[in-house]
Amino acid sequence: MGQRLRVLLSSDRVVGDLRSYFGIGLPPDAAPFTGGRFEHLAGGGDRSEIADRVTAEDLVAVQTLSVTVPAPVALDVLEGRLGVQLSGLLRAVPTGIDMVDADASVLADGSPADQAWRLLCEQRGVNWVIAGKVLARKRPRLLPVYDRIVRCAVGRPPSFWLALHTALRGAVWRHPSTPTPPKPPA
Repeated sequence: MGQRLRVLLSSDRVVGDLRSYFGIGLPPDAAPFTGGRFEHLAGGGDRSEIADRVTAEDLVAVQTLSVTVPAPVALDVLEGRLGVQLSGLLRAVPTGIDMVDADASVLADGSPADQAWRLLCEQRGVNWVIAGKVLARKRPRLLPVYDRIVRCAVGRPPSFWLALHTALRGAVWRHPSTPTPPKPPA
């Protein structure tokens, strides 16, 4: 995955594509992609006062990424037992940490993040994409979006979170125009 990321991120188009996605420098009559609001809509889903519970704002934010949590599931998340279970799991998932800085155990099978994803996937009408986007809203720096578009770009590793974590930790990410620092003398 690391090599695929390097190729994608070193493309001449990457900066322009990101600017368009987030609506930076667009002509006045052009509309930015709605997904550009996902992370920061209503102040973000990882604000301390709501980081451990899914809110109606989070469900709207997920819709900006072209998916919808089915109404019965949304109501259960907002007002029912599913919301209580999900909140308990989210409390055990660290906030304010980047994936690259997290211990792999935070992302591993059986971790609270994995359990939350599986719990959501068990709900009628919620697939791996929807579940992942809900969790990405709650922990955007730790649990990035993985959907069909991302899968097409980076492949289908057995565990996206762990594969990306490994790629990020094993790479030195810097802009291609930044010179490589000299190696220290041996």
